[in-house]
Amino acid sequence: MRTIDQCNFKDKKALVRVDFNVPLDAEFNITDDKRMRAALPTITKILNDGGSVILMSHLGRPKNGPEDKFSLKHILGDLSRMLDLEVKFANDCIGEEAVDKARNLEPGQVLLLENLRFYKEEEKGDQDFAEKLSKLGDVYVNDAFGTAHRAHASTAIIAEFFPEAKYFGYLMAEELKNAEKVTEYPVRPFTAIMGGAKVSDKILLIESLLDKVDNLIIGGGMAYTFAKAQGGEIGTSLLEEDRMALCLELLDKAKAKGVNIYLPLDTVIADKFSNEAEKKNVDTGCIPADWMGLDIGPKTIALFSEVIKASKTLLWNGPMGVFEMANFEQGTRAIANAVVAATQDNGAFSLIGGGDSAAAIAKFNLEDKVSYVSTGGGALLEYMEGKELPGVKAINS
Repeated sequence: MRTIDQCNFKDKKALVRVDFNVPLDAEFNITDDKRMRAALPTITKILNDGGSVILMSHLGRPKNGPEDKFSLKHILGDLSRMLDLEVKFANDCIGEEAVDKARNLEPGQVLLLENLRFYKEEEKGDQDFAEKLSKLGDVYVNDAFGTAHRAHASTAIIAEFFPEAKYFGYLMAEELKNAEKVTEYPVRPFTAIMGGAKVSDKILLIESLLDKVDNLIIGGGMAYTFAKAQGGEIGTSLLEEDRMALCLELLDKAKAKGVNIYLPLDTVIADKFSNEAEKKNVDTGCIPADWMGLDIGPKTIALFSEVIKASKTLLWNGPMGVFEMANFEQGTRAIANAVVAATQDNGAFSLIGGGDSAAAIAKFNLEDKVSYVSTGGGALLEYMEGKELPGVKAINS
């Protein structure tokens, strides 16, 4: 793996793709700076070598060019405090100002470029745009795992202009190492915990995992489609009617491969989608007509927790219920605690798959008690599905 440890950055300008797509509140305060902190070791290594750093990132989903609410200038103060130096800012990511500021950058200095996605060419993977970006630095470093599954100009195409000077940053290397640990070298029993709203979002992942895992736990909204497919009543719970046949197919495949599939035994239901809703517990497949399932019940928590605590490798992707609502977080919290118990007491390796799973682990203040929390939900999913990530291929090729 080509990492920045193989390069001495003395007197070099490193063009570093980071993922600073952080959430901001209405006053543009960062509400979660994890992604920024994750990039600090890479930036620090380059500066300590005697190099300078030019950071490029996207923020949000701007539709038609520059929009103030998506400007990276909003994170400048926080970034400067994190690095304990004054980070310079270019009001564009290409063009005269960016070129001048990059050219005049001294060793030990950091320049942050404006949002890459203010140009449509970024997401289109435009060659000319990538070339303009490439001229700002001597070395290219990709440390943005969260966008590694996108063939964008700054994540995949730009590497072509650095055939002998392209590297993974520490975060990318760590993400790939941990993902590989789960997919290639799992210690058994290996249990995958799948949650979230839709079966359709996880089909490829489930199919891929059936060749790797010993146990597959399915919870969250997607479990109701399985329940309905097996003849259960699910009221107004989430349902993908067109995926019911597929659910039965997946269950048959799991049986044929000797994989244990665990589905909810009981469900916490509500009379409306609200934290203030009336709630009660029923067996799975016995949900009354006007009620909806919003969490797993106590029997399910006990079953899932037992399987998890006996495991040696754990992959968790997706919550067990609507954990954002305090009255329906118990299932997700219990699964998080079981993963922690397996990690701390049983020596299991636990990988939390970004997105809502990472948000849940953070909400329950358990990030330091699991083995690794991925910064890239979509990227990790695609890696686990066996797909080659464009951002990874670009460095390896």
